[in-house]
Amino acid sequence: MSKYYLVLLAAVILFCGCSKKSPSNGPITPGDIKSHIAALANDSLMGRKPFTEGENRAIRYISQQFKQIGLEPGNNGSYFQDVPMVEIKGTPSKTMEVTGKTSYSLQNSTDFVAFTQQEQEEVDLKNAPVVFAGYGVVAPEYHWNDYAGLDVKGKIVLVLVNDPGFKSGDPNFFKGDTMTYYGRWTYKFEEAARQGAAGVLVIHQTEAASYPWSVVSSSNTGARLYLRQANKHMDRCKMEGWISDGATRKLLASAGITGDIRALARKRGFKAMPLGLNASVSIHNQLKYSTSHNVIGLLKGSSNPGEYIIYTAHWDHFGIGKPDAKGDSIYNGAVDNADGTASLISMAKAFADTKEKPKRSIIFLAVTGEEQGLLGSEYYATHPIYPLNKTVANLNMDALGNYGETKDIAITGKGQNDLDDYIERYATEGGLTVVGDRKPWAGGYFRSDHFNFAKVGVPALDMNNGDVSMKHDTAWAKKKQDDYTANHYHQPSDNYSPDMDATGMAQIANLLYRLGYQLSNETTFPGWKAGSEFKAVREKSMGL
Repeated sequence: MSKYYLVLLAAVILFCGCSKKSPSNGPITPGDIKSHIAALANDSLMGRKPFTEGENRAIRYISQQFKQIGLEPGNNGSYFQDVPMVEIKGTPSKTMEVTGKTSYSLQNSTDFVAFTQQEQEEVDLKNAPVVFAGYGVVAPEYHWNDYAGLDVKGKIVLVLVNDPGFKSGDPNFFKGDTMTYYGRWTYKFEEAARQGAAGVLVIHQTEAASYPWSVVSSSNTGARLYLRQANKHMDRCKMEGWISDGATRKLLASAGITGDIRALARKRGFKAMPLGLNASVSIHNQLKYSTSHNVIGLLKGSSNPGEYIIYTAHWDHFGIGKPDAKGDSIYNGAVDNADGTASLISMAKAFADTKEKPKRSIIFLAVTGEEQGLLGSEYYATHPIYPLNKTVANLNMDALGNYGETKDIAITGKGQNDLDDYIERYATEGGLTVVGDRKPWAGGYFRSDHFNFAKVGVPALDMNNGDVSMKHDTAWAKKKQDDYTANHYHQPSDNYSPDMDATGMAQIANLLYRLGYQLSNETTFPGWKAGSEFKAVREKSMGL
């Protein structure tokens, strides 16, 4: 008997040791995730595009899963939150005519792209003065204001992508090469509108943007979806868009501005520079109004149901489009983001099945319109069903790795808030490492649904597998990532396969499950770290 107990004791020690070495172990299995990916990325869902039958089938599947799991409807008796949208199919004039010290034409798509959020059939800018406004940033915490003393009403502002810290050589200037929200093009549009500009063009530079002009050109043509607003977006600039680096240098040179314009614009005391040029451009719009849907399920907390942890994943993709070389025209988005939605459903089941129910409530939110500009999460954040100052955290899942478990965990925007610290502890326990953005200048923290929660102050976390495989050599996972980005990202070839490796997806899902469960049983609220752009808005909402 003593030998039996010694063997049993050894087994228990071995089990505990394995658990400690594998902090990502948990109730969510690769097989469970794959079963939902297979359903969500099936051709019958037609690429899950909002406003289509594919949306109807996708949200029906998700809500049925929530109901079977035992989640309560999360929106006053409904599993759905209506998200009213407008589709604007804009056709800009073929050229932008520039007049003044010199006169010439800029070519649509080659030199510039232009669109509008204003819900009008025709938008027309005639002889609008052009101003170079540096980075287009107003950042009081950095004592920076590119619009100081500048009246831009009726004018078009040219602003650089990224922020003054990029390539400055000073990690303490803004955040050095790590993009702040002030560097994101969406911010540039918002700030130009607040300043009253008639138009805004973001100056594209490949390194600073982290993608080539071809991406800008292809991503900003055709129909675009926006959230409907009562004012029909008339508070936005008449024209928003991008201008190529070459076209910008041509404009600036005619005003005597040459050399490194980034270095010029990052100097303390930089003043916006009128170019002595006027520009004319028009946009013809076709408008279509419809309603998309977020899907929301609730697991009510056992003793503190009035505080919430929200898990998010976007269910949408691009629908049916241009066929690829193999003739496939359905954009199934198996990795982006059927796997995140599948993990969300699997996570809900894990919480529903746990013996000790979480004390705080858990919300499972599958959002629409991420691919159209994070629209579903923006709508929830600006029309919250549950109070934001009672929302403990947002934990997001988007395009989880399909290349297996990794020895490192990548946190998008690492260093933003206290949620990082929990993951660091879990990783240390299991011999894993935690890394930040692979390309911090690309502004990854502002490019998925967690960002809209951050904007309203809710501490938000987005993370993924790293690039050091558990099973293969050090270069293997990186090659897999690069292959996906180059050949399958936003392509019809992002398909489900029975031999898809979902162990990495389960690794991340289980870490997020562990984090959510721990947060749900605490009484404190995680916060933003010093220097975060989102710290002040959270403190204000919490009455601090």
